[in-house]
Amino acid sequence: MKKWLIPVIIIFVLGYAFYSFAKGFNNTAVKLNEDISESWANVETAYQRRNDLIGNLVKTVQGAADFERGTLTDVINARAKATSINIDPSKVSPQQLAEFNKVQGGLSGALKSLLVTVERYPDLKTNQNFLKLQDELASTENQILTARTRFNENVKPYNNHVKTFPNSILAGWFNFEGKPYFQSEAGAEKPVEVDFSKK
Repeated sequence: MKKWLIPVIIIFVLGYAFYSFAKGFNNTAVKLNEDISESWANVETAYQRRNDLIGNLVKTVQGAADFERGTLTDVINARAKATSINIDPSKVSPQQLAEFNKVQGGLSGALKSLLVTVERYPDLKTNQNFLKLQDELASTENQILTARTRFNENVKPYNNHVKTFPNSILAGWFNFEGKPYFQSEAGAEKPVEVDFSKK
């Protein structure tokens, strides 16, 4: 065997090994990234369902005589803000996710105020359409929580894949960056105040 052939074979074997490693890394990263995109679409679908239900809820409440207009305006404005933010899951940044979380939290707060205000309107409290919408909203909030949890569950294996060495080197070459997790809404760590003196 010719002496120059041995280095050529070694270079070929090393090159093929690197190609196989890079291909495996890339294909796994693409698959994990697609899982994140799918779970993000489910998050958006759950929030969209909530937005649609809130629109119907506002119409139902508007029919009530003398209902506080300021409370309705707050919900309508918060809903408009919540629907104005669009995020590309392949390029999501911690800042974008925090802003998304903030506006969705603002809508949740406005909705809670609306539901508390409804307590002063006996006709609304017995309105079957309103009660059905209220139940559907509660169910949708659970769907949102589940969708957010699944999103985080899909982010973890992706981040592990692109951030561990030596994959982190290839991640930089192929432009795969770590993804942020959903965090709890601001103030969620504070205990809920319960006042049993009100009846």
